[in-house]
Amino acid sequence: MADWIEQFTGRLPAWGEQLMIAALAAVIGIAVALIAHRVLFRILRKVVSGSQSETDDILVRRLARPARYAFVALGVAYAARETAVLDVAWQKVSGFVMPFLLGWIVLALMRSFVEAMMVRTDITVADNRNARRRRTRLAILSRIGTFVIVFITVALMLFAIPGVRQIGITLMASAGLAALAVGAAAQPALKALIGGFQMAMTEPIAIDDVVIIDGEWGRIEDIRTTYVIVKIWDERRLIVPSNKFLENTFQNWTKQSAQLTGTVMLYLDHAADVTPVRAEFERQVTADPRWDKRAQGVQVTDMSDDSIEVRLLMTARNSGDLFDLRCAMREGMLAWVRREMPEALRRNRTLPTAPVELAASPSMADAIAVAGEGKHTGSG
Repeated sequence: MADWIEQFTGRLPAWGEQLMIAALAAVIGIAVALIAHRVLFRILRKVVSGSQSETDDILVRRLARPARYAFVALGVAYAARETAVLDVAWQKVSGFVMPFLLGWIVLALMRSFVEAMMVRTDITVADNRNARRRRTRLAILSRIGTFVIVFITVALMLFAIPGVRQIGITLMASAGLAALAVGAAAQPALKALIGGFQMAMTEPIAIDDVVIIDGEWGRIEDIRTTYVIVKIWDERRLIVPSNKFLENTFQNWTKQSAQLTGTVMLYLDHAADVTPVRAEFERQVTADPRWDKRAQGVQVTDMSDDSIEVRLLMTARNSGDLFDLRCAMREGMLAWVRREMPEALRRNRTLPTAPVELAASPSMADAIAVAGEGKHTGSG
């Protein structure tokens, strides 16, 4: 390659000729690498387009960009073998470039694998417990893997600097004190990182779980390495440290299944007949598509001085359907009671009474008069 390039350099000074040869070699190497990359990935795209699986499409799409720069680096490295000036320059930067490109490719491979697994786990189905568990593990392990890959890549890049390498060797002499200092400073971060890994293994929560934490009802929207994002029902986001789900008590409504049981309370008069109420509730809940047909029932669960407590029990596929079903049953049953059984509405039977006027009997009046006369005679 150098002999062919020298024909275009003309009569230049020695240093100028060497720079020109190095520049032309680098340009030619980069151009050949880009053409090879373009041809290769065009062939790969045509091959994967005929496949029904989305995994290979994701892999090709994720690898296209880091592979382009890797091809460029290989082109420059090959051109550097032909020119001494370019070889010296490449030797100085290759310690940074090659670890960076290698880490980028490994990171792209990991993310393509995670994305392919995400595609296979559909959480839009009715029974999505297993899919949500897989997505949760993938999300947490992906972030931990990203951290590890980036950490190792940066370490390899810094290791290429002689000064940094020498400093590292010097610091090894005081590794004990350094470890204590770093451990004390990084304790919260390490604790959160270990907590995230522990959540991936023990699975106290999963993506799209319905939870109640700090008195707020919401769904697990995302699980990060150090914190969890809970989407509240009114579109707010609650940012919760990961350790809180490991150390504190919280409610998980979808830990085993998304199916839930709910109740509605009616307070009726003592004279109310529960039999028609039971029949009407059975008719209404059966007609509602949000009822999952697992259980329904009507029971008198309590009684007070002025009313009886009638519990309407129903089940639904998930918490959202259950909330809407309870509201519909509460509204429908109250409307039916007002329309068909107004006598069942609770009444206040405690009526105010007028002041009692005491009327003295004749015998009592005579006794009082005699006592008064005797007292008057005695005093005279």
